[in-house]
This record gives sequence, structure tokens and C-alpha cells, in this order.
Amino acid sequence: MKTKEFKLDTPREGFLNITRSVRETIKESGVQSGICVVYCAHTTAGITINENADPDVVRDMLLGLRKAYPDRPEFRHAEGNSTAHLKSSAMGVSKVIPIENGQPILGIWQGIYFCEFDGPRSRKYYVKVMADE
Repeated sequence: MKTKEFKLDTPREGFLNITRSVRETIKESGVQSGICVVYCAHTTAGITINENADPDVVRDMLLGLRKAYPDRPEFRHAEGNSTAHLKSSAMGVSKVIPIENGQPILGIWQGIYFCEFDGPRSRKYYVKVMADE
């Protein structure tokens, strides 16, 4: 299956739940056993897997990232978004998810998120599904 591209418009900062589009891409692929790669080709955004039941988890994660990576006057990057680059690197820009029985192997409380740290922007992410050989 070809890599599938998704577009989304993001807020200034936030986690957007993309679990449904990943599940649908896996289903469309027909792959029963393999892996799925979710990738974001941006340097101020990321991909993560975390709890999707309590919205306070996302709020707390964003708060923690703001505290861990505050804006600093000594940053020299001309665009002024060094904190977004740090957060992107900390979260990572991809995740690999195993597939069994045509479903991603995720914990009952897990969701897949596109993480925006420098919005609002028009963004893209990609999903690649590969079967076991």
C-alpha cells in the first residue's frame, strides 16, 4: 500500500487525536499482521501515543512540556520558535505500531496524537502500513 497523506489545520498548540484515521488506513490496507508507521514531516510538531480517555492528560502534558522547555532569551533561532523545535525533538516525529488481526495494537486507553507546538498551521502527516512477509 502506498503511503497515505493526511492534512489538518492545527491550533497554536495542542494534541489532535488521529487514531481514527490510522485505524481506517489499516483497515483499507487489508493488512492483518504487520506494522504501521505514523510520521510527521515537520520540525515543530510531533507524534505521540498516550491516554485518550481523560482530556486532562493532554492538558497536563502540554503544561509539563511548557515547563520543561520554556522560551529563553538566550535562544538565537531567528524565527523565535526554539521551544517548539525542542518539544518536537522530545516527542519525536514518528511512531511504529504493530498490527494484528487487522487492528493496531494499542492499550485500551491509548490514542495516537499529532502534536502541534508552533501553530496555527496547515500540517501533514503520513501513514504507511506494511504487511509481514
